[in-house]
Amino acid sequence: MDPFAKVEIGSTGVSVPRLGLGTAPLSGMVLGDGLYGGTAHDEAVRIINRAQELGISYVDTAPLYGSGRAEARVGQSAFANADRDSFVISTKIGRVLNPADSGVSAEDDPDGIGDLDPVNTWTRDDVHRSIEDSLKRLNLDRIDIIYVHDPDVESYGEEQAVNEAFPALIELREQGVIKAIGCGMNEWQMPLKFIQRFDLDIILLAGRYTLLDHSGLSEFLPACVERDVKITVGGPYNSGILARDLSKPVTFNYEQASSDLVDQARKLTDICVAHGVDLKAAALQFVLAHPAIATAVPGAQSIDELEQNIAMVQQEIPAGLWSDMRSAGLIPDNAPTPE
Repeated sequence: MDPFAKVEIGSTGVSVPRLGLGTAPLSGMVLGDGLYGGTAHDEAVRIINRAQELGISYVDTAPLYGSGRAEARVGQSAFANADRDSFVISTKIGRVLNPADSGVSAEDDPDGIGDLDPVNTWTRDDVHRSIEDSLKRLNLDRIDIIYVHDPDVESYGEEQAVNEAFPALIELREQGVIKAIGCGMNEWQMPLKFIQRFDLDIILLAGRYTLLDHSGLSEFLPACVERDVKITVGGPYNSGILARDLSKPVTFNYEQASSDLVDQARKLTDICVAHGVDLKAAALQFVLAHPAIATAVPGAQSIDELEQNIAMVQQEIPAGLWSDMRSAGLIPDNAPTPE
């Protein structure tokens, strides 16, 4: 499979490669009880620069990631000086960042932003403010894709998203300020309601369609195919369990994985080993085989992990691996697999 092959996002004029880069692990924030994240500024910029050198042309970020640090690090990377038509950037609305009462100042901060506190909000005014602030941190003149981020984390989030955020983004798309819009969430139920109500282009679905979690397969993904809504898969390794040594503690959705999930991951691993395939390769290529899915944006905490992600998409996988996984009841019979 070619990690650099492009997929068009409807009629938006945006095309994304099969493999992009997620920046949550590059934000300095620590996820999963310290098992994931915490990359320092210089190393994060170095990883992002290497991604650009290797030909990765889609980067996903968000104000939430490190309270602006992920965006700022992209803005200090080689992407900020690259041909703007050579790459796609997505970020999110749903949090505005205010200066913290105490902490590091912008002048003393290698990221140049100082300590900021996120506030959950999906109002029309804060959509505009969030995009303007993101443009400054990213050091760019435009953002290609905007996702409405996690409106399920507050009781008022869905109402604000429906009544204010999506209408504001639709107006900005009509004006040509942004090209594609959608939402980014860790569930599929609310995004299903959103695509049924609004003309959305792309959904960032984190963790709900993976080699280990097929919950988005039966209802959500077919609805996306029917409406020509493309999917960006976030968390294709379920935050670690499909990418790390299973003899040590691993995370699933940023929490320590249960023994049942670890056992299932071990069964998947055993089949991969029998066929001479890396589990990470199977995890990435499994999700990319679905016709709704345009791209996957795994994070990377090192250049080695970044380069491994590219190699995993390129690795040859025999058809017998997928049939063995089906026979063992580890993937659904109706889940598309690579040809």
